[in-house]
Amino acid sequence: MTQPFNGRLPTQPALDVRAYRPRRVADKPRREELVLKLASLQKDYAELHTAIFEAAQVHRRLCAPRLLRFEEFEIASEIFAVRHLPGDFFTVEETEGGVILALGDICGKGLAAGMWTTHVAGLVRVHSNRTSAPEKIVANVNADLSRMSALRPFASLFLANLDSSTGRLNYCSAGHPPALILRKNEKLESLSEGGLLLGVLDDAAYVRGTVELDAGDMLVIYSDGILESRNLAGEEFGYERLEKKLRESHADSADSVLFSVLGAVQDFAGTRPLVDDMSLAVLRRASSQATAVSVARAA
Repeated sequence: MTQPFNGRLPTQPALDVRAYRPRRVADKPRREELVLKLASLQKDYAELHTAIFEAAQVHRRLCAPRLLRFEEFEIASEIFAVRHLPGDFFTVEETEGGVILALGDICGKGLAAGMWTTHVAGLVRVHSNRTSAPEKIVANVNADLSRMSALRPFASLFLANLDSSTGRLNYCSAGHPPALILRKNEKLESLSEGGLLLGVLDDAAYVRGTVELDAGDMLVIYSDGILESRNLAGEEFGYERLEKKLRESHADSADSVLFSVLGAVQDFAGTRPLVDDMSLAVLRRASSQATAVSVARAA
C-alpha cells in the first residue's frame, strides 16, 4: 500500500558534482603527447614548404628568363602552376645551329608532373646539342622516354629552331596544341606539323614544319591550360578568345602581348582557380620601322 506523502523527501546521500571532474592528472600525458605531435607536424610542414619553394626556384632557373632578345627578335614567356610545381617548362638555348625554343607540358598536375620537368627539359637540352633538326630532337627525346619503365610520363612538346638572322623557323609539335603565327597583316596561321605525344611509342615518326617570320610577325606558343581556363559559368577560354586578344594586341611588343593575353585569361576566369598549369611564350620580330629606330639609336 502506498505511503502518504508527509512533505519530506526520502533521505539519500547528497550528490557531489565535484567528484565528476575530468581526470586531469590522467589526461595530462595525453595532452603533452598531442602537443609534441603537433609541433612535429608543424616542423615537417615548414620543411616541406621550404623544399617546395627551393624546387620551384630550380624550375625557374631551368626555364628561360622572362624576356630575351636575339637580334630583331624579342621572346617573352611566363608559367603559372596550378599546384606547387608546374608541369610545364619553356627553355631557350642558343646553339651553333640556331636558337632552340621548347615548350613542354607533362601530363598531370602537382609534384609528380613537376618532378618530371627537369628530366624532360634535360633530354631536350642534351639532344639539342647533338642536332639542330627539330624532328630529330623530338624523336630522340621520345625514344629516351619510351625506353623507361611503365611509370614514364606522357608529355606534349613544341620545339622550334629559329635562325635569328633570316627569320626562318623549323619546328616540330609532339601532340602539343598548335602554335600560332600572327602575321603583320593580322592573318593567323596554325603550326601543327609533328607527331604523337612523347612517351607513347618508342618508334613514333615525327616530321618538320617550316615557316618564315617577317618583320612585324609574331609566334605564340602556349600550353592547354590557357585554352582550358574556365570562368564561373564553366565556359573555357578557348581558341576564339585567344585569337581575338592576339589580333587586338598584334602591334605591341612581345612582352606587352604576353601580359595582355594573361590578363585576359585572368579576367575571364575571375575568382575561379586554375584547372591546369598555364604557360605562354611570345616571339615577335621587330617591324621595319622599329628596326630602323633601333639602328639609328645604336649609331
